[in-house]
Amino acid sequence: MKNNIVLTTCAQSEAESLAEKLVEDGLVACVNIIDKVQSVYRWQGKIVKDHECLLVMKSSSIVYDRLQERIKEIHSYEVPEIISLDIENGYAPYLEWLNLALK
Repeated sequence: MKNNIVLTTCAQSEAESLAEKLVEDGLVACVNIIDKVQSVYRWQGKIVKDHECLLVMKSSSIVYDRLQERIKEIHSYEVPEIISLDIENGYAPYLEWLNLALK
């Protein structure tokens, strides 16, 4: 099974709820919530500065399409950041646990 890390940012008020739903759905094994990330980006022709949370989710490429759809469904942003990075190497017992934790 090919494992990946999926990243998304969100408002602080929804970070814990998003993380919990995705774990409950079996689409991610674990979510780290990094609080108070400063984001600077262009949106609708303007430069925007926001304090957000970064969610670092451990998952699998097998469920990625379902994970992406679920994030889009429950996320409050019109265009949420959803970026997947392949895990090339890792501690074998952790990766085994990760695979067992996914539905």
